[in-house]
Amino acid sequence: MKNINRFLIVLIALGAGGIFMYLYLNWENKLKTKSDTDITYSQPQTQGQASVAIAGQPVDLRTAASTAVKSVVHVKTQYTQRAQYRNPFLEFFYGQGAGAPTRQVMQSGSGVIISDDGYIVTNNHVIERSDKIVVVLNDQREFPAELVGRDPNTDLALLKIKGKDLPAIEFANSDKVALGEWVLAVGNPYNLTSTVTAGIVSAKGRSISDPRKRKMSLDAFIQTDAVVNPGNSGGALVNTAGQLVGINTAIQSTTGSYVGYSFAIPSNVAAKVANDLKEYGSVQRGYLGVQIAPMTTGLAKQFNSNKVEGVFVAEVTKGGAAEEAGVQAEDIIISINKIKVNSVEQLQEQLAKYSPSDDLTISAKRKGIVKHFDIELRNTIGEGSLQQEIILGAYLKPLNNEMQKVLRINSGVIVTQLGVGKLQQAGVREGFVILNINNTVIKTTADVQKALDDNVLNGKFLVEGIYPNGEKAYYRFLKD
Repeated sequence: MKNINRFLIVLIALGAGGIFMYLYLNWENKLKTKSDTDITYSQPQTQGQASVAIAGQPVDLRTAASTAVKSVVHVKTQYTQRAQYRNPFLEFFYGQGAGAPTRQVMQSGSGVIISDDGYIVTNNHVIERSDKIVVVLNDQREFPAELVGRDPNTDLALLKIKGKDLPAIEFANSDKVALGEWVLAVGNPYNLTSTVTAGIVSAKGRSISDPRKRKMSLDAFIQTDAVVNPGNSGGALVNTAGQLVGINTAIQSTTGSYVGYSFAIPSNVAAKVANDLKEYGSVQRGYLGVQIAPMTTGLAKQFNSNKVEGVFVAEVTKGGAAEEAGVQAEDIIISINKIKVNSVEQLQEQLAKYSPSDDLTISAKRKGIVKHFDIELRNTIGEGSLQQEIILGAYLKPLNNEMQKVLRINSGVIVTQLGVGKLQQAGVREGFVILNINNTVIKTTADVQKALDDNVLNGKFLVEGIYPNGEKAYYRFLKD
């Protein structure tokens, strides 16, 4: 009997032990499965679609990085810097700055190939004042680059190299970029070529205090926490599919290096600027003809808006596009072509995508009622036509009456943007007002072209003018 009892006790113990071992192994297997799931990377979707992040799993950025890095180039520039030295005698015969000692200054940044035949977009501040521009591709091939045009107001410039079958980047719709979306910054910081950093979109339509104190008409940036440093300027901000969502252009910093946030020009704006520079040599901007202000709680209550949204129309330009379409002062613009705008910066970003003569629909609240207005945009002088006045590499336009009164002159053509050409080579700076060319009075851009065509001094030209600060200047150049 005792032996039977002992047998039963052993049998029960073995059974309990087996159950315990089964439960333990099953628990261990579940732990292992959970651990494997935690380190599994989601794969990007095909056909240019962004990969989808699954909760608890990081996004695979390898495909985006390997794609985008091929389209980002290293931009090297060189310009001549003159010492602050004046020799009136030499300047009288050879132009401003003649006789002053010089030195060569080297700079570098990044750029993005946007077409397989060699068009490259970069920042204006990367190539500004450059006498020589060289582009180095990801495969280390070097090309001299031609400056097609530049736009200081958006800090963008367009270059052209003689290449073919180049790895052009694909553009994404920056309007659809979402907060929290993963992005990569690709560029050449500190001359470290083909550098990729990752972060998320932390804000859109961001207004910043520009560290270079540029005059910016666009102040609606994509903000990201991807690391961007000097040399990244002009490089690509891409999504998880390797598509361009922005051009990296600035950092918020007191040291000059990255401290937490960087800013990119939206790809929709970059595409529009690049296309205009390629086709016209300057950016064709469409204007509504309104003075706007941010909405506040007080304004919303005062003008019967049930919530704080949109942009307040403080004033409507008489005879402008908005007035003719029926927009009135004290209206509240809430969308442009069905895209909501809740700040001045967002409204500027949307308008930056359009040109004079483009049609768009604006929705606005008036006394609490939403109205829709079909508007044809106009140019700076109130016409529904494009402006193309590129001469000697410079964008020129007649001086307005107000500026003529300030400078006490009766005519003149102002240099609003300066690209590579004879005027830049002669030392002309932006803001210079051309008054005379070879003693011919200049009133319009047509007068400039006529004076150049007359060629009365066998290709030698003397340009006389004045700067907005009252400084008079003379420049000489040969037409070739």
